[in-house]
Amino acid sequence: MPDLRLGKLPNRTPSKLTLSLWPELDERLRLYAERHSAQTGQVVSAADIAPHILADYIEGDREFARVLKASKAKAG
Repeated sequence: MPDLRLGKLPNRTPSKLTLSLWPELDERLRLYAERHSAQTGQVVSAADIAPHILADYIEGDREFARVLKASKAKAG
């Protein structure tokens, strides 16, 4: 069974954000959470795992990293 990209989830202090998802995305997110739980032995819900998937996506966006770097250079 191949490993998922997202590893075991760390503890985080959350802030609340309400999202509306397309039905297909909601189903995939729930399935991903189930698969992640089976792989890691850490029971997580779609709501638990969504912030980690979003963070991983944003951290992997090189163009956004350049924008942040340029913004910090202008501010500092």
